[in-house]
Amino acid sequence: MNHEDGLFMKRFSMIILVLVMFSIVLIFVARYMHGQLVPASHPVRDQMKLARIEPPTGVYTDAQAAASASAVAQPKGAFDGSLDPQQIYSNVCAACHTSGAAGAPMLQADQWSDRISKGTEALYASAINGIGIMPAKGGRSDLSDEQVKVAVDWMLDQLD
Repeated sequence: MNHEDGLFMKRFSMIILVLVMFSIVLIFVARYMHGQLVPASHPVRDQMKLARIEPPTGVYTDAQAAASASAVAQPKGAFDGSLDPQQIYSNVCAACHTSGAAGAPMLQADQWSDRISKGTEALYASAINGIGIMPAKGGRSDLSDEQVKVAVDWMLDQLD
């Protein structure tokens, strides 16, 4: 019986060894075959991925700029170049200037007196280039300088 147990163990070990070797060969064959696959491009999936990673503001790469340059009707900037100060204020400036977030002066004359004394050109420069925590153009780089100036003028007119 002892001899039979030894024979069984020898055969069982050989079977296990063959199965391990076979698994290793299968792994290498699968890796080789996977490397030979050409990834299929799916246009809808690619388009959805580009839409998902598109920046929320008007930041354009050279490729996007070239594509938009060839378009017939090019937008003139934020809000299609509109010079409606209320629209610009509501969509860009109001977030901070109605609540005073990050120290932004609200539309109250006493909060603007020091700033107004520096002159309108200084206010334009601060709004266009940014000042303190406020980013340039209120974080909307697609605003034109003229749109920013119109919004600043409107804000000054609203001071009580």
